[in-house]
Amino acid sequence: MVFPFVNMLSYWFYLVSVLVLIASFFVPGGPTGAGWTLYPPQAITAGTPGSEWGIILMLVSLIIFIIAATMGGLNYVTTVLQARTHGMTMFRLPLTVWGIFVATILALLAFPALFVSGIMMLLDKTIGTSFFMPEMMQFGTQLDHTGGSPILFQHLFWFFGHPEVYIVALPAFGLVSDLISVHARRSIFGYRMMVWAIVAIGVLSFVVWAHHMYVSGMNPYFGFFFATTTLVIAVPTALKVYNWLLTLWRGNIHLTVPMLFSLAFIVTFLVGGLTGLFLGNVVVDIPLSDTYFVVAHFHMVMGVAPILVVFGAIYHWYPKITGRMLHDGIGKLHFWITFLGTYLIYFPMHYLGFLGMPRRYYAYEDYQFIPDSAQSLNAFITVVAIVVAISQLLFIFNLIYSLFRGKPSGGNPWRANSLEWLTPDTPPKHGNWGESMPVVHRWAYDYGVPEAELDFVPQTTSGDVVPVHESDLDE
Repeated sequence: MVFPFVNMLSYWFYLVSVLVLIASFFVPGGPTGAGWTLYPPQAITAGTPGSEWGIILMLVSLIIFIIAATMGGLNYVTTVLQARTHGMTMFRLPLTVWGIFVATILALLAFPALFVSGIMMLLDKTIGTSFFMPEMMQFGTQLDHTGGSPILFQHLFWFFGHPEVYIVALPAFGLVSDLISVHARRSIFGYRMMVWAIVAIGVLSFVVWAHHMYVSGMNPYFGFFFATTTLVIAVPTALKVYNWLLTLWRGNIHLTVPMLFSLAFIVTFLVGGLTGLFLGNVVVDIPLSDTYFVVAHFHMVMGVAPILVVFGAIYHWYPKITGRMLHDGIGKLHFWITFLGTYLIYFPMHYLGFLGMPRRYYAYEDYQFIPDSAQSLNAFITVVAIVVAISQLLFIFNLIYSLFRGKPSGGNPWRANSLEWLTPDTPPKHGNWGESMPVVHRWAYDYGVPEAELDFVPQTTSGDVVPVHESDLDE
């Protein structure tokens, strides 16, 4: 990192934000019960758990966290732009770095909206301003607030909230691109198209936020606009899926644990994205809003899919970090239980959503339109969720067991091209490279090059030894 002090400072600010949030569990009234969206006026009025000190500490924690994220984000962006090694042009960067780079820019642009809304709500709560609090009665008593707009908070929250989806997704897109290329022994298809698709997704993510607010009473013309932009952002996302499939096409696919998790990500993100098209349509979204269908869609896209990639990335880079391979059999068992289990959890939720079953309700016995069979399905989902949660102990056991008893990995067990696999020591020592920095001569995806002796060409291999890929010729 180009600013190591700022990097350290961002961590300590993050730690303070966590401690402040944990402290809310020990104040009178307990932590806030307003949910993760913190919608006013419900979040800061009596009747909601933690509406006094709980919500105050939550908002303070959120503000401190955003300060930490901003410091870290500036460090990431500056490092990518200014601290690349000799020969590492922007279009020779692995797609993982591109995903993190664009996601960090999104965070720097989106977090200020959440930061401002957190401060405004904190002022509404503590000194009685009326940014978000309308004129209202509370338990028969007229409150002092006048003229505030709860819808304003929703706009600020979701202006941050939808780019946040891609702050999570874009690094996952980059990771899965690298994993697929390595384990299919194929050059990534359409590298530059993938880069520009990442950039396009980042830009478009700022003009789709209000599709989360179709039931807020917005003007139908606005609904039409945001429904259209929601469909448009699916285009660069679909391009990435096509490029992943074309990378796999006729590849020498190795069904390693990282590849299994990568393939599972593609399927899961595709399923979650298709259900997103349902919710992006105003006419369909209104009856499905706040039902289990939304829960299923959100968790498939924002929960399951990125976590599958994170698991794949850990299985992929663990040998470089520790010098030992994770146990393959335990890894595959962990994969199949996790993958199949999550589908058994969230697929039935789509059906429950079509029944109209609302989310966030702990008691729904008196709703005549919900059949008794819904309770059986909910019980089934609960049992599977418990099984999937317990199965993650396999992963933890694998991490610990392999650290001491795992098979030695060597420096580059996957025969990958990117720089991290070319360090002189495994695990890398402090500074990674010692006294001399590497010189990059090509992109990170040279697999199956006819003139090469092996089926992969590291980024440090000179063009005099193996001709450089055509995508590098204009660099």
